[in-house]
Amino acid sequence: MSERTAARLRRRLAAHSRRVVDSGAFTTTVFCLITANAALLGVETYTGVVHEWHVALKAAEHLFLAAFTAEILLRAAAHADRPGDFFRDPWNVFDLLVVTVAFVPFARENATVLRLLRLARVLRAARFLPQLRIVIVAVGKSLPGTLSFLLVGALLLYVYAMVGWVFFANDDPEHYGSLGRAVLTLFLLMTLDGLGDAVRAGLEISRWSILYFASFVLLGSFVLVNLLIGVVINSLQEASALEAGQDRPVPAQPPPAEESILALRARIADARRTLDDLEAGLEPSVPPRR
Repeated sequence: MSERTAARLRRRLAAHSRRVVDSGAFTTTVFCLITANAALLGVETYTGVVHEWHVALKAAEHLFLAAFTAEILLRAAAHADRPGDFFRDPWNVFDLLVVTVAFVPFARENATVLRLLRLARVLRAARFLPQLRIVIVAVGKSLPGTLSFLLVGALLLYVYAMVGWVFFANDDPEHYGSLGRAVLTLFLLMTLDGLGDAVRAGLEISRWSILYFASFVLLGSFVLVNLLIGVVINSLQEASALEAGQDRPVPAQPPPAEESILALRARIADARRTLDDLEAGLEPSVPPRR
C-alpha cells in the first residue's frame, strides 16, 4: 500500500470517526454511561447488594470498561490524520490514562486502586458540562495566586501566633501555651469560630487585647479572604474567555484547489482591466470636422 493510499484511508477514517464523536447522540450516550458508572459505584457501597449481585455487578463493570475503551478508540481514530492533535487536548490525555491504567495487572489486582480509577471516570463528566469544565480550569489557573495567598496567610499566622504566645501564654496556656496551639487558635479565629469567647478571654487579661484580635480579624478574615475571592474570580473570567474561544466556530476556508482558482480569476480580471486601460491610451485621437 502506497503512502498516498494510506494517507487517504487515514483521512477517511478520521472523517467518519469525527462525525460520530461530534454527534449529539454519542455525547449523550457517553454522559449516560458515566452517570450509570457513578451509580454503580454507589450501589457497591452496600455490602448486602454486593454479596447478592456480585456476578451481575462484575459483568456490568466489564461492560463499562469495554464501552469506555471503545469511546477512547473512537476519539483516537478521529485524529488518525493528525495524531499529535489528540494529545494536545488535556481531556483526551486524562481519558486515555484512566482507561489504560485499568488494564494494568497491578491496578486490576489492587481493589483500592481499581476503585479510585473507577471513581476517576466520574470526573470525566466535566468534559460534557461546560460550566463545570470552566470551574475546573479556573481552579487550575488560580493555583499560583492561591500559593501566594497561602504564603501570606502563613506569615500572618506565624507573626500573630508569636505575639499571642508572648502576651497570653502565661494567662491562657490552653490556647497560647505554644506556637502550635496559638496557630491553631488563630486559624479557627480566621473562620470567626469562637471569636466572642476569645475576645472575652483576652479582655480579662488586658483591655489592649482588643487591638490584637481586631487587627487579626481585619487582616485574616476580610483582607486575605477577599484577596482569595479576587484571585478565583479572575481565574473564572480567564477560564470563561478560554472556553468561549474554544467553542467559537472556526470560519470555513476554501480547499486549496478552490482557493487557487479564485486567485487565478482575480489575476485574470486585473490583467483584463490593465489591457483595457492600455487600449484606451493607444487609440488615435480623431480630429474634429470643420
